[in-house]
This record gives sequence, structure tokens and C-alpha cells, in this order.
Amino acid sequence: MTAVFAYHRLQFACLALLMILFGAMAPARGADTIAVVIDQATISKLPERVTTIVIGNPMIADVTVQTGGLIVVTGKAYGTTNMIALDRAGAVLAERTLEVSGPRDKVVIVYRGAERESYSCTPNCERRITLGDASGYFSEAMGLAAAYSSRAKAP
Repeated sequence: MTAVFAYHRLQFACLALLMILFGAMAPARGADTIAVVIDQATISKLPERVTTIVIGNPMIADVTVQTGGLIVVTGKAYGTTNMIALDRAGAVLAERTLEVSGPRDKVVIVYRGAERESYSCTPNCERRITLGDASGYFSEAMGLAAAYSSRAKAP
């Protein structure tokens, strides 16, 4: 009975050691992911030698390289894509996953049949331009935003 117990104990120790070794070799989950909210930007750091950025789907996120290895990631549409950073010789310096999620502020969605409208309620509810809104609502909100923008630029 003692030999069987010792054998099972040895098997358990070997299994635990394998799990520790393979766990240490696996990349940390989320360590290579940059999360950004749609219509917002975040800053991240890459190696300073980066000269080229490749985005898997530029419809989801946009990346701008700044001096010193800083990048600005802007969320353009919901979803996940990837980013590859290259040096001047074309060697891969970094690979990241870019996750673009919905707004985190207090958003109210109003459905009128199949038509959707979004409002940002912080603290008062105002129109919010969000992907997926009804085309008429989206166009009207975009027109208002353009009108406000042009007034702000006028002397």
C-alpha cells in the first residue's frame, strides 16, 4: 500500500511540475492586448526603433507613431484586430491585439421599431453618434456636429 501511495504521490508531483513549467512558458493573457473605447484614444509604448506599423483591419483601429516609441491608438469601430510593429529592416519588434469596445459612459439606446438612436446621459441626455444607429438619425447628428464645429472655427 505504501508503494502505491508513493507512486501516486510521484505522479502528482510530476504533473504539478509540468503544469508549473508550461504555465510559466505561456504568455500572460491580455499582456499583448491594447484596449480602447470607440471614438477615443489611448497611448501605449513600443520599442523606440519602430518605423512601420501594420494594422490588420484599419476600419477598427488607427495607430499613429510618436517619437520615443509612443503610439496613439484610436478606436474607430467595434471589434478586434492586430497590430505589427516593424523596424527599418522589416524585422518584427512587437505584435499586439487591439480591442475596441463600446462606450463606458452612461449611454441610453432608444429603439423605434427597427431604428436605433443613442444618447449620452452624463448628466443630461444628448445625441450621441454611434455605429449602428439609424441612418437618418446618424446623418442628422453628424450634420449638427459639423455645424457646431464650423461655428467654433469661425472668427
